[in-house]
Order: sequence, then structure tokens, then C-alpha cells
Amino acid sequence: MAARSLESMRKQALSLPLEQRAELARAIMASLDGPPDPSAASSWEVELCRRINDLRSGKAALLEPEDVIEGIRGRLKTR
Repeated sequence: MAARSLESMRKQALSLPLEQRAELARAIMASLDGPPDPSAASSWEVELCRRINDLRSGKAALLEPEDVIEGIRGRLKTR
């Protein structure tokens, strides 16, 4: 595709309303992923069930968002 044509499409896309730009961006990003993996959905379902069971049994605990953010900030300061 010619650079001029690409620049023209970019300008048109950026002139769209926010929701339409977001929809276009999602479609373009999805096209870069390739075909969906048929086993991915079932793998995620198994993982979610495992995590729920860990929470219910007490093996895992939920964290407060503020604590997570504070921990991340602390790690970033030490780098």
C-alpha cells in the first residue's frame, strides 16, 4: 500500500468519533492475533475453576487493589 494512501486512511480514522475509533482499533488488533486457539477457552475455564477453588479453600487470598499498587510502586523505586 502506498504511504500516501496509508496516511489518508490514518487521517480518516483519527477523525472518527471516539467509540468508532475504539471499535476500529479493536478490529485491527484482533486481525494481528491470527486465528483463535480452540483450546484456549477451555484452558481458561480450567484455570478459573482452579483459582476459585484455591480462594474457597483458603489456599489463596484476594489482595486489596491499594496494596497491590503500593507494592508495585515499592518495587519500581528499588530499580
